[in-house]
Amino acid sequence: MSLERHPAPLDSTASSGWRLPRGVKSLREVHGSIPVPQDAGFWRKMLAFAGPGYLIAVGYMDPGNWATDLAGGARYGYALLSVILLSNLTAILLQALAVRLGIACGRDLAQACRDHYSRPVAIGLWVFCEIAIAACDLAEVIGAAIALNLLFGLPLPWGVALTSLDVLIVLFLQHHGFRYVEALVVGLILIIAGCFAIEIWLSKPDVPAVAAGFLPTATILRDQGMLYIAIGILGATVMPHNLYLHSSIVQTRKYVDTNAGKAEAIRFATIDSSAALMFALFINAAILVMAAATFHGTGHQTVADIGDAYQLLSPLLGTSAASVLFAVALLCSGQNATLTGTLAGQIVMEGFLNIRLRPWLRRLITRLLAIIPAFIVVVLYGERGTATLLILSQVILSLQLSFAVFPLVTFTCDRAKMGEFVAPRWLRALAWSVAVTIAALNGWLLYLTFV
Repeated sequence: MSLERHPAPLDSTASSGWRLPRGVKSLREVHGSIPVPQDAGFWRKMLAFAGPGYLIAVGYMDPGNWATDLAGGARYGYALLSVILLSNLTAILLQALAVRLGIACGRDLAQACRDHYSRPVAIGLWVFCEIAIAACDLAEVIGAAIALNLLFGLPLPWGVALTSLDVLIVLFLQHHGFRYVEALVVGLILIIAGCFAIEIWLSKPDVPAVAAGFLPTATILRDQGMLYIAIGILGATVMPHNLYLHSSIVQTRKYVDTNAGKAEAIRFATIDSSAALMFALFINAAILVMAAATFHGTGHQTVADIGDAYQLLSPLLGTSAASVLFAVALLCSGQNATLTGTLAGQIVMEGFLNIRLRPWLRRLITRLLAIIPAFIVVVLYGERGTATLLILSQVILSLQLSFAVFPLVTFTCDRAKMGEFVAPRWLRALAWSVAVTIAALNGWLLYLTFV
């Protein structure tokens, strides 16, 4: 049978704040599978905890980011760098809360929602999360298909179909150990970073203008087009499914199950994710800076299509390597994001529904939800339709974000659930401010769109 329901909860020792006791372990096939040396120094322990943060960082540099960053840089120059910076700082905060929840409570965010809310509410949150995962998967499918088309001339419909085979990579690597998944992800991230370091060098951006772009301006809130791209950047940067994913994969480390051991694990896992997300900040900023330096003010401000950017980079920067590097980085980005999307889909379904699907079946369902609309768009509208769909997918992600953020902040600010690991007062104030700001920005975007 490919479908099974988890057995009854393992224990009844749930914290007093939980409606249900803690059930089975998250991602039980790799739970606690990576040893942590107890008598080692700081750097050896840091190396043992390093990895989950980079799987999370992948979601912050996927093809959806490319579409929003290209559009933002081409249309508005360096102005939206401030949005990338603020989004990245928000991501660091929220992922730190996800780490705290996963390690302190032994639950991933999906399990925590199931154990706290009534079943109808939990089902509703699961539906919203699945929509977010489908939107994210859509961006990955289209991005990888475009990269295959640019590099090898593979027609977009064939590229969309080919991306569904990535499930085999995930199953193979996870079967041989979680460290193999992490190693592949880090390797692809290094290739992406190398490509964009060269792109930045070739595009020769205005350094003072870049620095000024990191300062926020009120124009972003007043200009509807700029706000739409800004919220797309927010949705592309702060991924809702990453909060579920991170709260689970930090539990792959075999730390000591004591308060002292958990405190140490939270510290090292937070350092890992913060460092990885600063790496993602460089990638996102590099895409926007390259677009601003190459397209803005040169008569190409309307470039938001990845294919157009590819075609224009070589003549504008004076070397064919610029376009090739761009496409290689895009392909690595799309493939990287699909690896983590597989795990996120598994965690969300198992956590919310307490039902386990075979990994290949779960991935096939998720992939079909993304492939069908992507296939229809590329057949009917070709490359032109993909740009609009990419940006729309990121706005959908942003609109779904509050349905993950509010539960996360609620749980980590609840002393009855977290015990001594409850977020300190300053962190609680900051977390609630971020949650309310995200909801307000999304409400403002809906108002501008429909009213």
